[in-house]
Amino acid sequence: MGIIVNNENSKNDDLSRRIDADLRAKMNGNVGIIDGEAPDYVDESEYIKDFKKTSKFSWVWIVLIVLAIIALILIFAF
Repeated sequence: MGIIVNNENSKNDDLSRRIDADLRAKMNGNVGIIDGEAPDYVDESEYIKDFKKTSKFSWVWIVLIVLAIIALILIFAF
């Protein structure tokens, strides 16, 4: 018994050419560059401006996480 396979080389060739062109552009490093300048994404970092990394109560979160882990261990152990 045999299987008949339709060979659509034109679609595959076109797709592979577009993928190759895209990969070549990415390797050259000129993807996302507008007018010779790389984007700096400053507008997207505006919401982070007033955030703090940690606070003086970060130890409370650590204690709560440890207590939750202990509670899970006790629930599944008994």
